[in-house]
Amino acid sequence: MLLSMRLLAILEGISYLLLFGFSMPLKYWAGIREPNIYIGYVHGFLFIAFIIGAFAFCRQQKWGWKIYTKFFIASLLPYGTFYMDGKYLKPLSNS
Repeated sequence: MLLSMRLLAILEGISYLLLFGFSMPLKYWAGIREPNIYIGYVHGFLFIAFIIGAFAFCRQQKWGWKIYTKFFIASLLPYGTFYMDGKYLKPLSNS
């Protein structure tokens, strides 16, 4: 479950950056809407999967609501999931 959670955190972070750094500028500055639709769908799916996965992973690790809340807030911030991966997930894979 750890590897899938790490992969999910990284993919969700990449999709978030693609959405705000690539497809939204195309939509609003160039009037090209199509990339925003598809990247938005992928990001939405990955966001929901990350939230559910974080809940399940926190329960499996017997972490409390405080850490789950950090995962939730991190999913709303740019680079947040990368931070959570480095702070909480990567150290578990090294042990």
